[in-house]
Amino acid sequence: MLKWFKRNSNGNGTAKSSVQFADLDGIPLAAGDTVECLRYDLGICKIHQTENGYEYESVSSGDRVSYLRMIDAATSFQKVRKLDA
Repeated sequence: MLKWFKRNSNGNGTAKSSVQFADLDGIPLAAGDTVECLRYDLGICKIHQTENGYEYESVSSGDRVSYLRMIDAATSFQKVRKLDA
């Protein structure tokens, strides 16, 4: 049988996800940080930790978005920029 796909060290064909909770510049993020969201027209947001993980809450509109929806596929970083506090 042809082996078109390489197997990783855990024996199956799926790669482990390495999502990092950091902004586009690689700066680590934490609950309470203020960031500028680059998706969903959220603008300036605060990071909150909930039972489902982290969420971004827009300062202007109050909308909340899960951190999972903000992952940049190319870099696995968050699609946000940390603002100086």
